[in-house]
Amino acid sequence: MAVASEGRTAEAVRRDIELERELLAGAVERLRVGFGQATDVSGRLRSHLPAAAAAALGAGFALAGGVGAAIRYVAARRPGR
Repeated sequence: MAVASEGRTAEAVRRDIELERELLAGAVERLRVGFGQATDVSGRLRSHLPAAAAAALGAGFALAGGVGAAIRYVAARRPGR
């Protein structure tokens, strides 16, 4: 049986490498699952649909000039003007 310079046998080194390979595979799997959850935009949108719809409505109204148009409409309808 061959002995490495640190006093370990080749079989012990192979076991250590296999153990590290299994640990690395587990860590990669956990990272893959976590990354999938972090980038799940449709799932997050589905869970916050009412707030997202209200935000989209408000942004669309503001971008279309709705605030200025609403103020002009109210100002034009005031009596005495």
